[in-house]
Amino acid sequence: MDLSVIEERHSRATARKQGWGIYWEECYRYALPQKDASSTKRKGNDLYDATALDAVEQLAASLLGHLTPPWTQWFGLKPGPDVEREDYDALASVLEKAGKTLQSHFDRSNFAVELHQSFLDLVVGGTASLLFEEADPGELSAFRFSSVPLASVALEENSNGKLDGTFRTLSLTGSALMKRYPYAELPESVLAEMEDDASTEFPIREAVIPNKNGYLYTAFLEGESEPLAFVTLPQSPFINFRWMKTPGEIYGRSPIMKVLPDIKTANKVVELILKNASIAISGIWQADDDGVLNPANVELLPGTIIPKAVGSKGLTPLEMPGRFDVSQIVLEDLRSRIRHALLIDRLPQIDARAMTATEVIERTSEMSLLLGATYGRLQSELLTPLIQRGFSILRKRGEVPDFRIDGRMVEIDYRSPLARAQGQKHIQNTLSWIQSVVAMGPEAAGSVNLSQAAVFLGEALGVPSDLIRKEPLAPLENIIAEAETTITKGENL
Repeated sequence: MDLSVIEERHSRATARKQGWGIYWEECYRYALPQKDASSTKRKGNDLYDATALDAVEQLAASLLGHLTPPWTQWFGLKPGPDVEREDYDALASVLEKAGKTLQSHFDRSNFAVELHQSFLDLVVGGTASLLFEEADPGELSAFRFSSVPLASVALEENSNGKLDGTFRTLSLTGSALMKRYPYAELPESVLAEMEDDASTEFPIREAVIPNKNGYLYTAFLEGESEPLAFVTLPQSPFINFRWMKTPGEIYGRSPIMKVLPDIKTANKVVELILKNASIAISGIWQADDDGVLNPANVELLPGTIIPKAVGSKGLTPLEMPGRFDVSQIVLEDLRSRIRHALLIDRLPQIDARAMTATEVIERTSEMSLLLGATYGRLQSELLTPLIQRGFSILRKRGEVPDFRIDGRMVEIDYRSPLARAQGQKHIQNTLSWIQSVVAMGPEAAGSVNLSQAAVFLGEALGVPSDLIRKEPLAPLENIIAEAETTITKGENL
């Protein structure tokens, strides 16, 4: 691919991103204020209400706990629908071991830390990017993750709606530059600048573009024509995912964008309440210009004696025309809508009344329905590419069998809490049907295939596939009859 084509695609992707900059800046200002590295000014000084900040943190932590809980087997590998029944049990045991090996590498890496930061970007900006690289040999885990800030990436979308083109800008010091690109030939000017000041940072542009052989990865120093890296990869190291999107748009929309008017209004209401409280505490005063009282020298402190002329009113408080008590009603309504939009109020508080088991199931089912579209998008844009790339890295190292996760011979078995919650309704319906049929009597109970029902319940509950036997054991009466037949044939002989 011509380098000019990469530069042109980078320019187009950056231009499409420009319209989102002001919108993202406003969302981060009110929900996740960040310090500008080029400025010493701390952002967030004009924030007075922390409802959105708290809700963002809770929702990001909830996503991490519901989708990829740390140190928990949140996925597995199992034989696909094209596997023959006689090969299922043997393949299930091998795939279950490979899934545990893959999970252990996720747990030993910085996966949970970096993914949580990406979830913060997802909740506030609507789009997040996670860099998934192979670690150096000898490290504790084969995986290394980096949460890429939304402001530093520009994305491309293909005809299938997948974010498969990524352009990234970053700055690296000389030592970090040589470590990341050990085989690059650096210009003499750059080497001289590195010798003069080791802390100097150099701007770099990275691009990952799909081609017929996989993905083309290129890296350039700003202002230089020779690439630092130019290589074809089988998979993209950037995993880009969105909260939701509207037709015709590339970048996602976040729950913060939906509730941003309420966040800004609540912040303004709290600011006015604080100003009103300040007036209520210190008051507004008036004084006669009697030539004796000098308001510039008056200090409103306990025990202060303020001089006044004989017969004058001196210093008197000014009566306020009204009160601002209605603000509390407005503020509670705004905070309630913010929590509702960020899914914080789906379960009652700890000090609320106790819920029955049925109510817990129904509320969990309702939350699963509300997150259905978002979970489906995160499963296809985040979880599946994450597992496929991790399995590919371990397969190259020889730590897992030489299989491909194609959905036919090998497929992913999601066992996260949210995936199990979505299957609870099917489990309840199945158990209710079995109980109803068994209550009808032995004749009706014979229509229930208990072995297949046990397999279905095990898969719905996320039981490891190597514990589920696809070929059921023969009934006891068949085993006895077969044994008697064998004994009879022996006697005849």
